[in-house]
Amino acid sequence: MMRIRFLGLAAAIGLAPLLADQVTMKNGDRLTGMVLKSDLKSLTIKSEFAGTVEIAWGSVESIQSAAPLSVTLKGGEVLVGPVTTPASGKFQVKTPNAGVVDAGKESVQFIRSKEEEAVYQQAEERLRNPRLLDLWTGFVDLGLAAVRGNAKTSTFALGMNAARETKRDKITTYFTSLKSENSTAGTKVTTANAIRGGIRYDMKISRKLHGFGFTDLEFDEFQRLDLRFVGGGGMGYKVIDGERTIVDVFSGGSLNKEFFSNNTRRTSGELLFGEDVAYRMGTITQFKQRFVIYPNITTGGAYRMQFDASAVTTLSKWFSWQVSMSDRYLSNPVPGALKNDLLFTTGVRLTFNKTK
Repeated sequence: MMRIRFLGLAAAIGLAPLLADQVTMKNGDRLTGMVLKSDLKSLTIKSEFAGTVEIAWGSVESIQSAAPLSVTLKGGEVLVGPVTTPASGKFQVKTPNAGVVDAGKESVQFIRSKEEEAVYQQAEERLRNPRLLDLWTGFVDLGLAAVRGNAKTSTFALGMNAARETKRDKITTYFTSLKSENSTAGTKVTTANAIRGGIRYDMKISRKLHGFGFTDLEFDEFQRLDLRFVGGGGMGYKVIDGERTIVDVFSGGSLNKEFFSNNTRRTSGELLFGEDVAYRMGTITQFKQRFVIYPNITTGGAYRMQFDASAVTTLSKWFSWQVSMSDRYLSNPVPGALKNDLLFTTGVRLTFNKTK
């Protein structure tokens, strides 16, 4: 009986590699486990001993899967079955109905395991028919600086951004706050106090063209601005829509209502022209920048400008370090106020994701 059990265990151990997927590297190394997914830039395999491993596709010589994989072609067709990649460089998918089907590497878009395909299909269904609370992603920025001793100063910065994007539209909300105080002379003096927030809605018209509407709110104590309320909209066009670089230009119009602490009230019609740039520097750092100018069509020669820029370095899936700058320029401030206000913050970024 013991001999039979030993032979059975030995047979199971011997057959284990045959029942697992196998990835052969160009340097001759082999890794067995379960192929999870690939976009033909990298391949992810779950190994019993090495855990989940991501491999650059250029290092892969061949794949041999024991379990069925979903192979999505660039034309939208999906082939399901065990996959091998022989020396010819083609994918061979052993389908249950059509037998072995060849597909060139250049025609393959994705490879997914049964579990990964189910997750992908669920995500696609939510993109097609999302609930209001689905698909939100965003971040919270926190910055704090304090000096105690001969000088007593403190600065606190808070920023939040949340976006919900589907195949048809996108909702974006944002909030930024900065407050700085100095009590070195024994009396607490506020040296900076500004709050900015808003919401924007974009609807896709085509792959590159979109329409948008927005509402912005702003308070700035040292510009003597109690409230600036701006509502407007327009059209945008993606000049560049690449994996590393995105450039979007837009234009439109807005209505601006301003309430100042000296009882000045102004209502103005404005044009708007702007651009958004997003650039990924390497694998962990991303730079974003937005510039908008608002020529005033009610008061000739007057205008506003907004400039926002940030650089974010990802340290983990949910934790990053950010540096941000936000500038607001007003050509016709109230008496006693400067034209330009610049906010500069740095600190940690906490990311959240509700796409699943």
